[in-house]
Formats: sequence, C-alpha cells, structure tokens
Amino acid sequence: MKLKYHLPLFNREVVSKFLMRIHLFIAILFVLTLSSVPSPASAHFFPNISSIPSSLLKPNATAWDSFQKLLGCHSGQKVDGLAKIKKYFHNFGYIDSLSNFTDDFDDILESALKTYQQNFNLNTTGVLDAPTIQHIIKPRCGNADIVNGTTTMNSGKPPAGSPTMHTVAHYSFFPDRPRWPANKRDLTYAFLPQNGLTDTIKGVFSRAFDRWSEVTPLTFTETASFQSADIKIGFFAGDHNDGEPFDGPMGTLAHAFSPPAGHFHLDGDENWVIDGQPIDDGNFFSILSAVDLESVAVHEIGHLLGLGHSSVEDAIMYPSLGAGTRRVELANDDIQGVQELYGSNPNFTGPSTVLTPSQENDTNGAPKLGSFRWVHGFLLVVGMFFVFVH
Repeated sequence: MKLKYHLPLFNREVVSKFLMRIHLFIAILFVLTLSSVPSPASAHFFPNISSIPSSLLKPNATAWDSFQKLLGCHSGQKVDGLAKIKKYFHNFGYIDSLSNFTDDFDDILESALKTYQQNFNLNTTGVLDAPTIQHIIKPRCGNADIVNGTTTMNSGKPPAGSPTMHTVAHYSFFPDRPRWPANKRDLTYAFLPQNGLTDTIKGVFSRAFDRWSEVTPLTFTETASFQSADIKIGFFAGDHNDGEPFDGPMGTLAHAFSPPAGHFHLDGDENWVIDGQPIDDGNFFSILSAVDLESVAVHEIGHLLGLGHSSVEDAIMYPSLGAGTRRVELANDDIQGVQELYGSNPNFTGPSTVLTPSQENDTNGAPKLGSFRWVHGFLLVVGMFFVFVH
C-alpha cells in the first residue's frame, strides 16, 4: 500500500509574515554586528623622541607616586590601594578570582606576587619592595602571562656561576599550541583604513614582520583588503569591544590574538616613536611616555604566530618594555620558540643551539576578542529568530 503525503499550502499572508520576520532577523543581526565593531583611534606618531612636544612627555614618576604608599606592604596588612594591585595581577593571569578585590594583603596576593617576582627575575620576597613596584608600573604587553594557573615564565636568568648561555628555553605557547596551518605559509596583513597610516608607519610593521620571516618559512604580504587579510592591524583607544580595554599612555601598549584569529590592536593614546634609537636606562628620556613602535610590533607578531611570553629579559617575547627603549632583534629564545612551531627558514644561518623548553605545557593566553559577547549575541539573535518564526 502506498502512503500519500500532503504538503501544507502557504497562502500569501503566511509567506509575507515569514519574509517580514526574516528581514527583522537580518536587521537585528546587523545592528548587533555594528555594536561589536571597535572604534578606531587617531594614534600619535613621532619621528623620534626629541620631536615629541614637552606637554605630552609625562614622566612615569606619577605612577610611582601613586604606588609609593604600598612600598614594603606584606602579608597580613590592610592598605588602601592593594585592591588595585590585585586587579592588575588578575588582568595578567596571576589571580583567578572574579570576586570583588579587597585591600587585604592575603595569601592569594602573596602567592600571585611571588609568582610575578619569579617570572620577572625579581627576588621572590612576597613583599611589595621597590624593584617590584618599579616593574609593575612599566608599560607592557596586554596579553596574560598565565592562563589557567599555568606558566613557563620561570626566571630567565641563569643560576649564579653558570655560563651566560642558558640551556633551558623559556618561550611559551598559547593553550593547545595553535599555529597557522601548514598549507598557509604566505600570510597577508592589512591596516584598519580609518587609521590613515602613512607609508612610513606601515614600513615599521613591514620591518617587524621581516624579523620573523628571516627565521621561519613564513612570508608576510601587505594587502589592501582589511576584511580578507589574515592579520588585521589597528590602533584603538579605551574600550574597543574585545574584552581588553586600553588604559591610556604608559600602561598596556598593545595585544594580539593567537592563530588563526590574526587581530593586532595597539593603544592609540601612546606616543609612538617611528625611528627610535636605543636609550640607556639612566637616560632622562627613559622615564618618559615614549614607546618604540617597531619593538612593540615585533613582540605582538610573535603572539600572532602562537608564541607566549618569555622571562628572558633580552627576548622579544619578554612582556615589559621600558619607556624610550628599543628591542627589535630576535633572541635565541624567540627563534627556538617560533621554529618549534613552524620550522626554520632554509636560508637561516643563525644560532643552532638546541634549547629544551622549560615545560611541555602550553601557557599563554590572549585577550578575549569579545568571544563571550559574540557567542552570546549570536545565540540571542538565533533565539529571537525562532521566536519570530513560531
């Protein structure tokens, strides 16, 4: 016996209502998409430090004054301002708790402080001593040092009496060790059109990309299409909808996302120096709010390729960059790390020292890129769509 199926017939009114719901769904999706697009910033660029107007050169001594009252704080004390230190450590992965932070110097803060001191080659006193506070106020990369409680940033200094060349590497990777796929070795990059960058500024990034292509099989080509580029570079200010707001001059300088996201954001409020020269730490300009653009670009490209932070102080992937200083040459630690991910450039004739990673665990994380916001927004729209349809 044959079964007969009868399909319902849609009249014009039903079809019209359905189409109206589809249009409304698309409109809502479009609005939510626009609300998630970061607003670009007009960044400040200067040929060199001496060209920066004195009104913009704000000594970092101001930051020191704000933290000086915390000098010598230790476990068991309660001092106004310690909550800010806890928030700082939370931002970079040293404290997991999302609860309201207090001004109590508790065990959580002491543990975070000791880990921070170890990662940055400071004496692990568990006390907010002068060297630690001076390091906290240094400008740095916005990517976290610790993800899910794990780090390989454990003291890049060799033990006393040992040779200068250490045999243990301190490079690290993002969780699950993401990298660009093997069939994608010619990566494209583009600049946010609204920033209106000059060829001179773009040339700084080109040189930064060259540092990494010299030691790996990867190549980097600029493209005019921002939307289709593998790597998207833009200057932003404040909260730019990626979960990691910038904080103005001399704080978080930039952040980048692990492969294959390719997002590279820089703080437009910094005083970016285009043709920086190395400056001694004792120089007056080293305490001023001037940041070498190429140094930051080389570091963040390392993140774009999958590298985390290193505790080796002369490595590109060391998280902090002193004001007015320049660090653009890849160290052995950087080279070994990126070559573990991609292999070596056949023409590379640099150091052949084989370094052993300090841990096998992948450690470093990246800003959230508003991932929760995007997923939540998408599910919200889908949910509304089904409500409309039904």
